[in-house]
Amino acid sequence: MDVKNWKWFRIGDYFQKPYKAKAYNAQDLVSCSNKDARAIAYITRSDLNNGFKHFVLNENFNNIELGNAITIGDTTATVFYQEQNFICGDHMVVLRSEHLNRYVGLFITTLLYKERFRYNYGRAFNKDIIENTLLKLPAIKKSEKYEPDWVWMEQYVKNAEKAILSNRAKDVWQNKFNPKPLSTRKLQLNTNQWKKFSYNDIFEIKKGKRLTKADMLDGSIPYIGAIDSNNGISAYISNDEHLHQGNTITVSYNGSIAEAFYQATKFWATDDVNVLYPKFALNRYIAMFLITLIHREKYRFNYGRKWDKELMESSLIKLPAIKIAPNKYEPDWQFMEDYIKSLPYSSCL
Repeated sequence: MDVKNWKWFRIGDYFQKPYKAKAYNAQDLVSCSNKDARAIAYITRSDLNNGFKHFVLNENFNNIELGNAITIGDTTATVFYQEQNFICGDHMVVLRSEHLNRYVGLFITTLLYKERFRYNYGRAFNKDIIENTLLKLPAIKKSEKYEPDWVWMEQYVKNAEKAILSNRAKDVWQNKFNPKPLSTRKLQLNTNQWKKFSYNDIFEIKKGKRLTKADMLDGSIPYIGAIDSNNGISAYISNDEHLHQGNTITVSYNGSIAEAFYQATKFWATDDVNVLYPKFALNRYIAMFLITLIHREKYRFNYGRKWDKELMESSLIKLPAIKIAPNKYEPDWQFMEDYIKSLPYSSCL
């Protein structure tokens, strides 16, 4: 990308006047599934998951925001493109333009996001500041005057998506899921025959290491936080001093406790996360079986009782087992793998 010939443009000259969205209090809303016919997205100042908090029931709201808009948290400078209709939490500014579509929206939000370091709670990214913000954009000359090259921006994002998405990811992106299981075997779960095993016997447990936002460098390495979404990924960084190996499982012991995710590639884990290194031949299918069980332990913990490294090492997990000697069992890893492969959509893993 050659930015030498780009030009500076004022947001207010090409976007409608930014406005404050109607604020809905989360306590007054009823959460629901996206399958509900009345579901609508609730967008907040969060810097995760495109600002999406959850779906809520549309109870004949009078201030629904139409999709194809950019949302900005004025006190957090979080910037996202919203494709579908939504409602907002407090301190949300909405930005619209006749030039906007999904691809242009993603291009503009990326540039606006780079402005967030200028703002904090002491200096909000408010409506007037947004309107007068200058963005350096691809430009095209029209009648002796430069205009933003909206067509170039759209094509650039389209090409970028096409280049980085694997075939499997494209299928997911386009909702082309394959419901067929990898195996036609029909397996049943009988937990009466399962046995308890110590986490310390089947895993080497390592603690993550804190990395502040101020010290994060942009990159492509997943940074695993103590969150309950996005496979635990809260950022992408290039810092590589304290990376963990892939083919491991991450478990939050603080924050969203007992949220477990399989990590296929190298990553950095925050210090609120335990990393489980297997003492057996782990693969993604066995991992899916295990993380489901780990997540079911969530009810045992809260902020007053954290599932830290020492407690996890002494904890027990009940697993399918095979007898290898009198009164001696070991986990039946093959059954776990075969069971996951027998489930619908297992071919998508």
